[in-house]
Amino acid sequence: MFHEGKIPEFSTSYWRESTDVPSFSPLKENIDVDVAVIGGGIAGVTTAYLLTLEGKSVALLEADKLFDGTTSHTTAKMTTQHGLIYDKMIGYVGEAEAALYYEGNNEALKFLQHTITSQNISCDYTVEDAYVYATTDTYVKKVEKEYEAYKKLGIEGEHLTSLPLDLSEKAAVMIPDQGQFHPLKYLVHLVKEMTAKGAQIFESTQAVDIKEGKTQTVVTKEGHSVNCKDVACCTHFPFYDGKGFYFSRMYASRSYVLGIISEKRYPGGMYLSAEPSSDSLRYTTVDDQKLLLVGGQEHTTGRSEETIKHYEAIYSFAHHSVGVKECLYRWSAQDLISLDETPYIGRISENSPHVYVATGFRKWGMTHGTLSGMMIRDAILEKEKRYASFFTPSRFRPNPSVKNFVTQNMEVAAELTKGKLDFTRGNAYHLKKDEGSIVSVNGKRAGAYRDREGCLHLVDTTCTHMGCEVEWNSGERTWDCPCHGSRFSYDGEVVEGPAQKPLASLEDEDIKK
Repeated sequence: MFHEGKIPEFSTSYWRESTDVPSFSPLKENIDVDVAVIGGGIAGVTTAYLLTLEGKSVALLEADKLFDGTTSHTTAKMTTQHGLIYDKMIGYVGEAEAALYYEGNNEALKFLQHTITSQNISCDYTVEDAYVYATTDTYVKKVEKEYEAYKKLGIEGEHLTSLPLDLSEKAAVMIPDQGQFHPLKYLVHLVKEMTAKGAQIFESTQAVDIKEGKTQTVVTKEGHSVNCKDVACCTHFPFYDGKGFYFSRMYASRSYVLGIISEKRYPGGMYLSAEPSSDSLRYTTVDDQKLLLVGGQEHTTGRSEETIKHYEAIYSFAHHSVGVKECLYRWSAQDLISLDETPYIGRISENSPHVYVATGFRKWGMTHGTLSGMMIRDAILEKEKRYASFFTPSRFRPNPSVKNFVTQNMEVAAELTKGKLDFTRGNAYHLKKDEGSIVSVNGKRAGAYRDREGCLHLVDTTCTHMGCEVEWNSGERTWDCPCHGSRFSYDGEVVEGPAQKPLASLEDEDIKK
């Protein structure tokens, strides 16, 4: 499977391993604050930080540990260049609306850059040019159209036929003066600043419901409550739907990263291929040498039979493009993509004036997550910017929303039916150590994983969100749902929502019945 001895056996995020993240106690009593923020990633922490600076009393609730989700598994590119998005956006909303997308994200970029430099935050920040490049004639044309979109929207950029790094490119577009940083070092600084000003943070505190009214009450799994005027749901997938039907308006996508030391000299810059492989490169400095983060290989969660192969493909790309002297890290990330590829930021529904949501960042969480904090702060202070309506979750854009809504939900229905009719079965006792598979238990579908010590773990494969059947993810040793992206550990515990309950555990004796 893996290049023997070359790719790490287990997934470890460099960001997490290299950061001393502060820890906080769980919520143990009922409290009253101005604003409750749910979620300890970049969107939640930025929201809490900004509202604290405005004099609001804030409580941030995190179900697990701060930064343990997508924020610690990003490539952390700080840019307004989100692939080939602007030409596509002009095509279905027009130039004026597309300009609002750029305006909001550019403000978020400038906020990040200003905060880091003005507060002298030590977070490995560097100013970099960002490139999207094409290696095929089909995508050369798309790159040319993207450059034309830059000119229409007043985006500073260049059209190129060669890059500082040889990637077999035929054409590229570049936006200068973007950035890259260590996201966790940056966020640790914000956490220290906001807690010093009175913000409260509670880890291992899972919010499970919101009771709306004149005041809002956030209810936790442990039975405690946070009473507040406003709630911000920044939990990657909204834990509270608010009749927004977010499960039907987004899909989950996984992508993969290797951290390598390259054989070739790396000239700097951030690179992304326009082709479907989404090959990505950037660097960060570790012990006076450049650690290259090489990523890509996007696919819908739960719909790739051997996820290990995605790491293999990235390794091959790195080998051919920059050479691999050593591979030190591997990890993967999950992102949510909305119907029109624009985040949902704002009031969770038209009937919930004091409950806000931030989700659907489409793999650009550094700017979108920061923008979410800025927009939710402005909404609570009743100082919304003109681009607020562009990102509002209540929007509806006939093109492409209708087509994508129908396609996504037909695919969900197909996966639901496929899972229930899948009669391919293995035998749990035939599994080798560190191997997982769908097996048959009493003629029913079950999931089995034999750990490195030889212990067998059996789970019911029916997702606790809406009843789809999960699939084994060999690359991350998780059970992933192909319908709405819920993920579970090998023994059934929830890793990512929208599911809130674990997979049912099956006893070893059940096999023998």
